[in-house]
Amino acid sequence: MSFPTTPAPVFASVPEVGQLDLHPAKPPILHAPAHVAGDAAAWAAEHRPTLRGLVTEHGALLVRGLGLSDTGQVGAVFHRLAPELMTDKEAFAPRGTYAPGVYSSTVWPANQPMCMHHELSYTHRPPGLLLLACLTAPATGGATALADASSVLEALPPELVQRFEQEGWLLTRTYNDDIGASWAEAFGTDDRGAVEDYCRANAIEFAWQPDGGLRTRQRRHAVVRHPVTGRRCWFNQIAFLNEWTLAPEVREYLIEVYGPDALPFNTRFGGGDAIGEDVIELINTVYADHTVREPWQAGDLMLVDNVRTAHSREPFEPPREVLVALTEPQHPTP
Repeated sequence: MSFPTTPAPVFASVPEVGQLDLHPAKPPILHAPAHVAGDAAAWAAEHRPTLRGLVTEHGALLVRGLGLSDTGQVGAVFHRLAPELMTDKEAFAPRGTYAPGVYSSTVWPANQPMCMHHELSYTHRPPGLLLLACLTAPATGGATALADASSVLEALPPELVQRFEQEGWLLTRTYNDDIGASWAEAFGTDDRGAVEDYCRANAIEFAWQPDGGLRTRQRRHAVVRHPVTGRRCWFNQIAFLNEWTLAPEVREYLIEVYGPDALPFNTRFGGGDAIGEDVIELINTVYADHTVREPWQAGDLMLVDNVRTAHSREPFEPPREVLVALTEPQHPTP
């Protein structure tokens, strides 16, 4: 993200759109004019090119002052910003569906953080843009924090980056009905043949288990080039979906129940070697060093360049209602 290096915020007026607040510790915040709350969808449609331009320039944009208050209004804004919304496939945990392409945030324990990652970066065609809207802000915590993927890449040890560039990264999953999304939820069907066809078309190795479960393996690029700017980005979920990111007691429980080779999800080097706890700790530390955040306020809208910008969800005190849409599918290239 293009944040000023000075400690004080910088304000800029964006003609006919609002005032842009650039603060080094926060995502760019666009304060929309007061009258916009009356018709946020029309305003989003009119200023879509400007909003998308700001996202390309800064990596993300938080829009404040739209007064988003219900799911129908949010859906209308999402569709004005991105007419073609993606169907969520291969989710690691369930989501609620409000309307086609409009989802709840991932169902995940409120007291457990979701560390930095790029949404669905393990899929064959991940979204290039995320749209988020807050209807209910948590009493404490719960920010969708952000980190610039190019800056993270530059801060990681060159030898580690080189290995991941050469090998890629491997995601292994064991779908069951107890932890995370079941295979029927993840693939949107209970037809085994359809799941197999999807896996073959998306470079996913699969094996059905005697108990009816499913195990998959998929190798993906760890570093890709941004489709517009060409900048190299650390684009993956290596740390997020690794066993060492889990709370120790959760990791121990899962290993005890499922065994070390049948965890609901885990990541490895692309060649199959295990990734050590030290590597995962290093990646998460670099993310933390490059994190910016702004607490949600009810009515907020956020646009996130999913290739350039990683995001997380911090622990919170419920309730928290954030709607999500995925759009602009990409073909990531190294």
